[in-house]
Amino acid sequence: MSALALDGVHVDLDGTPVVRDVSCAVDSGGWLGVIGPNGAGKSTLLRAVAGLLPRRGRVAVDGADTKGLPGRELARLLAFVPQSPILPPDMTVAEYVLLGRTPYLGYLGGPGRHDRAVADNAAEQLDVARFAERRLATLSGGERQRVVLARALAQEPRLILLDEPTSALDIGHQQQVLDLVDDLRRARGLTVVTTLHDLTTAGQYADRLMLMDEGRVRASGRAAEVLTEALISDVYTARVRVALDGGGRPVVTPLRDRAAGSTAEDAAG
Repeated sequence: MSALALDGVHVDLDGTPVVRDVSCAVDSGGWLGVIGPNGAGKSTLLRAVAGLLPRRGRVAVDGADTKGLPGRELARLLAFVPQSPILPPDMTVAEYVLLGRTPYLGYLGGPGRHDRAVADNAAEQLDVARFAERRLATLSGGERQRVVLARALAQEPRLILLDEPTSALDIGHQQQVLDLVDDLRRARGLTVVTTLHDLTTAGQYADRLMLMDEGRVRASGRAAEVLTEALISDVYTARVRVALDGGGRPVVTPLRDRAAGSTAEDAAG
């Protein structure tokens, strides 16, 4: 049974179709990278899967259709990390990570010993426990990203949805965050679905890729099957060279327009 299965998912925003007839499946413990140009519908799809946008079609987690599930029950199945999460500036790291336990609390109940232990463990795994008493406003970009992931892990989800988790990070912090996600996936058996702009990065980390264009799936499969020069040229209108690294994963390199470059150099001369 797939950990996540989408069947004919459609999303309209203000009467405009944004996601059209998307179907896919992700195995338990797998990592699906959703790629595509700006406006392809990637973030909208993730928000619909998370239950934050109305949709048509079927979304199932571990075989259970999520439509109609109360928000608290859905939050026990999956965690969603938006591209630009809003962090209360005066809240401490420890308080923020503990918010991940909210789906397990009674309406009038506070967190108990078990909830605090789960949150503390998530903070330890993401290496944010050492600044548990710091205010969120004092954190760097990489620290904030790890804190947001710690809160998501404190939910103890089976599926984690990450919308552009590295968009505001430099290359070193990008690698740290994605390596952490991969380590946690393997250790916890998490299923990961993430949108990523960088094609080489997506191909390095995800088990499978799904390429979207104008709300539809243009291609899906292993990275080497999706990241081809022909598809990238067609969907992104980009000139690239695709080569395989030592592990058989594609590396996408943009190519300069030689004619345009020569013209600019001649003008400068």
